[in-house]
Amino acid sequence: MTSEKDTDKSSKQEKSIFMTRLMTPDMSNFSGKVHGGTILKLLDEAAFTCASRYCKTYVVTKSLDQVVFKQPIGVGDLMTFKCNVNYVGRTSMEIGIRVEGERITEKTQYHAISSYFTMVSVDEDGKPIRVPELELNSDIEKKLFEAGKMRCDMRKEIQERNTKLHVNLENWIKIWE
Repeated sequence: MTSEKDTDKSSKQEKSIFMTRLMTPDMSNFSGKVHGGTILKLLDEAAFTCASRYCKTYVVTKSLDQVVFKQPIGVGDLMTFKCNVNYVGRTSMEIGIRVEGERITEKTQYHAISSYFTMVSVDEDGKPIRVPELELNSDIEKKLFEAGKMRCDMRKEIQERNTKLHVNLENWIKIWE
């Protein structure tokens, strides 16, 4: 028999995660800062974790946009990836990620990165499947949802515009002959 407390727990949506990682020397580039590609991989892992926990399915990355590197990230810094499901469509969801750094020895914190990922829920065959409707419980969640919807519409418009600009380069080698 399930109690009301158990029902509440099982129906509560998991919309946010925090993931903290130490930046180690193997992650650095030639300038001694953390390599951008390493950060992109960690962002993708964080978006995957947030989206799959929310919809309880496997998810794939559809797009990544507006990655803004605000501060260089140093080896030895702790990076906290704060992820949130901002917007949900039929089979996809926008995950907003704010990355905050902490320089432990200096006792300082900084906003390092902001980005948005679009993740798609898929079944065992890799086919898109419906995601749960997002419950909006606060004014902030409603604002995040509306902003996410606007970004979704902008992504669609940009994709349409890019399609019109597409140049077929099947025989691209001939350009340099």
